[in-house]
Amino acid sequence: MELSSGFYGRSNPHMLSTSGGKAMGKLIEATHEPAGVEINMKPVLDIVEDIFERATPAAPGAIKQVDASEPDERALHYSSLEQMMDVLSATINRISCEITYRLSIGEDAHSTTLAVAQIVKGYSWDAKIVLALAAFAMTYGEFLLVVQLYATNPLAKDVALLKQLPEILTRADLLKPKFDTLANLINAMAVVAKCTVEFKGLPSKYIRPEDPEMSSANADIPSAVYWTIRSTVICSSQIMGLINMGHEFLSSTTDAWELSSLTHNINSIYNDLVEKLNRCRQRINERKDIEAFETLVRLFDAVHIDNMKILKALIYAKDDQPPLWDGTTKQRVSIELLRRKSVLLLISDLQIPEKELIILEQIYNESRVQPTRIESQYEVIWIPIVDRSSTFDDTMRKQFESLQAMMPWYSVGHPSMIQPAVMRYIKEVWGFNKKPLLVVLDPQGRVVNPNAMPMMFIWGSMAFPFTKLREEALWKEETWRIELLADSIDPSIINWLTDRKFICLYGGEDMNWIRKFTTTAKAVAKTANIELEMLYVGKSNPRERVRRNMTNIELENLSHTLSDISLIWFFWVRLESMWHSRAQHGVTVRNDLIMQEILTMLGFDGSDQGWAVISRGADEMARAKAETFLKSLEEYTAWEAAAAEKGFIPALNDHFRSLRTEHHCNRLTLPGISVAEIGSIKDTVVCVDCGKPMEALLMFRCCTD
Repeated sequence: MELSSGFYGRSNPHMLSTSGGKAMGKLIEATHEPAGVEINMKPVLDIVEDIFERATPAAPGAIKQVDASEPDERALHYSSLEQMMDVLSATINRISCEITYRLSIGEDAHSTTLAVAQIVKGYSWDAKIVLALAAFAMTYGEFLLVVQLYATNPLAKDVALLKQLPEILTRADLLKPKFDTLANLINAMAVVAKCTVEFKGLPSKYIRPEDPEMSSANADIPSAVYWTIRSTVICSSQIMGLINMGHEFLSSTTDAWELSSLTHNINSIYNDLVEKLNRCRQRINERKDIEAFETLVRLFDAVHIDNMKILKALIYAKDDQPPLWDGTTKQRVSIELLRRKSVLLLISDLQIPEKELIILEQIYNESRVQPTRIESQYEVIWIPIVDRSSTFDDTMRKQFESLQAMMPWYSVGHPSMIQPAVMRYIKEVWGFNKKPLLVVLDPQGRVVNPNAMPMMFIWGSMAFPFTKLREEALWKEETWRIELLADSIDPSIINWLTDRKFICLYGGEDMNWIRKFTTTAKAVAKTANIELEMLYVGKSNPRERVRRNMTNIELENLSHTLSDISLIWFFWVRLESMWHSRAQHGVTVRNDLIMQEILTMLGFDGSDQGWAVISRGADEMARAKAETFLKSLEEYTAWEAAAAEKGFIPALNDHFRSLRTEHHCNRLTLPGISVAEIGSIKDTVVCVDCGKPMEALLMFRCCTD
């Protein structure tokens, strides 16, 4: 049979342009008369993709090996698929016959494409593409079965003879390039079909046709339908050409160019569609996140009989795996273990300071020593907040696992278990912003404290159940005394208090002043006949200089030092926690002695000088900056008589007051305060010396030793 160029349906270059493509889409759109019947085309597309994958030609006559033991995931769906095919098979066969007939009489590809469009005019857009692709898959699959089996199967050999294939199949050098080009176009059609099916499957609850993302995609899909159907026609013509024309057809370079041009066009359509599909998914995810956030808000406002609904809403358990990692047993466990328990949510990013973890671990482990005590009736879960816009790579995974390994309490199995809506809730409602939080849930899942970290640092597990009422009760029992200031940082302090010794805490970084101060203090104590114990507590954020000071103090036997540098950090973070805690209860410097003393201590740390505080018992305490304290000790003879009459500390305080001048310059650093919070607190922070409001300045710091 003589085949004209129309048989192969040469593409007009204008048709492949953007304007030409949209014009073809308009032609297809004109034939669209949906019957209103919705059919899930994904199972059919799965079969089509499987045919293309299994039919990939090996060497002519070679049988492609398939692992028979490999489970077929569609086996469970075959019964429903067979019912669907009862409805669709007639249409698929009709398309196949229509294409074969029209190509055999020399009709061009464009006319054939429109004829197929008429057959599928009553179907949805995704169904049009899948049905056309299924029709070609039958032709392609039948042809490749003969190609694969003709050398070993007598039936296939006879069919090959009738189709005049043996001569062609001996020319593997020409056959492979042809099929490689064809396979590229087939793969391009398959991904476009998959994309349109995914568009159809988008949930209408979260994406509407009038949404810009969906509207733009819907405008392009008719063009995608046209070019995919046209490509099935061209591919079918290639198969018929192989059967009818043999070597003459194999050597055609014109057809290779057309296949490549179509492949490029289909790939461009796919890239455009998949970009719009991703934008639709993004819009869907945004709306789902909004819905999930609002659900979470309602959930926390509701009353529950236990904490399970709350915990399961916060921690997304995927793949039916237990969602929690037990830091003690090192295995996955069920969230049910926390039913009706007080739960503390440790919320942080992956940069949580190691020293903070060490202190929390110490407090937690102490609470487990006697598990039946009321103070031990709580559990902790680490909730890591990881930015979803960043790829969770090996570096982040190792960082997560390293932190998780340090924690004896529970943690989520993976950061992805914290969904975007939960992260939004944690940031917007609980105020998380890099600084770790300890949110307390009671046994019914109610938030009884949005951040118990200050309470935990001040009182440890004694603060259980970590409610605001408990915090108020604990403060009512407190006075400004050395036990509040420092008894949790060194066990020796309790013994010194019991023995009624004078206790001196001092800090700063100037080693020369430290030597002068400690030597002078010891000499005065000896003269005054008092028992004095001194403890160095450095500066907040202790660095190498403080570490060197600790070493020198120990070597020169100047005073006691803390057993670990992290305890110096803890001393200062406790003071900061006291300030945060008191401030949350509306206490200011003007009306509260404890707040005055807390800010004085923090002011000492903010200065460049050293400082010291000396105490005996619950009521006697004196404190001053480095120069004032050292000068007072050096002038002991001037107030020695007063010390004998009033007592050492009252006399020392009197001498401090005699040295005070009107001129002063106090600096106060309040870590953890955001720029937005400065305006709300600046009127409550006043100078401890003169009572005037302190000027608020924004400071950026980078300290290296």
